[in-house]
Amino acid sequence: MKQKIAITTDAVIFTKGQEQVFILLIKRGNNPFKNQWALPGGFVEEKELLHQACLRELKEETGIEAANLTQIGIYDAIERDPRGRTLSVAFGGLLEDKPKPKGADDAAEAHWVELPLKENLAFDHAKIIEDAIKKLAITL
Repeated sequence: MKQKIAITTDAVIFTKGQEQVFILLIKRGNNPFKNQWALPGGFVEEKELLHQACLRELKEETGIEAANLTQIGIYDAIERDPRGRTLSVAFGGLLEDKPKPKGADDAAEAHWVELPLKENLAFDHAKIIEDAIKKLAITL
């Protein structure tokens, strides 16, 4: 039996205010986890590199463009996505400015949310954010 494994990317984008740190989140417009907060991201297309997919999904879902993202890690928990076996490669970065996001594509909304988070997140995105804070040395 041939196993189907999907590959996704997630964007972990931070910015800083006067004395706060913000993360860019979307409110999911579709199931699974409809109306829950999540990182911008989505499925990698067949002829697309992982980094390119992450930048494309970030722009499609939030209208924000970024460059020079760092790979945070690979997330492969068996049950991380209720739709089926899905691996995600997360990329993160710190923006100097705070561009205004606009939810689009499968994101119902997009907002900068102050850390530490009070919201419950979809999938394993809380773990991905925790790892990105460590890897990028983000000081809260």
